[in-house]
Amino acid sequence: MPRSVNSVASRARRKNTMKLAKGYFGRRKNVWTVSKNAVEKGLTYAYRDRKNKKRNFRSLWIQRINAGARQHGLSYSEFMGKVNAKGIELNRKVLADLAMNNPEAFKAVVDAVK
Repeated sequence: MPRSVNSVASRARRKNTMKLAKGYFGRRKNVWTVSKNAVEKGLTYAYRDRKNKKRNFRSLWIQRINAGARQHGLSYSEFMGKVNAKGIELNRKVLADLAMNNPEAFKAVVDAVK
C-alpha cells in the first residue's frame, strides 16, 4: 500500500505560520523550524500580556485616583471606601480619567463622598 502524506494540509499549516512570522528579523522570517519556534513563543507572550495589560491599566488607574484623592486630603483606600459606601457607580477607569483630565469634576465627586 502506498504511503499517504497529506502534503497539501502540511504546506497550508506551514504557510499560515510563515505568514505570522512576517517582519521578523533574520532566519526567523524564512526558515520553517526557526520561525515555528519564534511564532509559538510570540503567541505565548501575546496571550500572557493580554492578561497583564488589564493588570497594568488597573494599577495605573489606582495611582491616578490616589494622586487626585491626596490633593483633597484623602488616601486612595479612604476615598474608594467612601465612594462605595455612598453608592457612587463610577469605576476606576472613569475616576482616573476625571482625576487626570477634569479635576473640578473629580473634586465634585470628592465633595460628594466627604
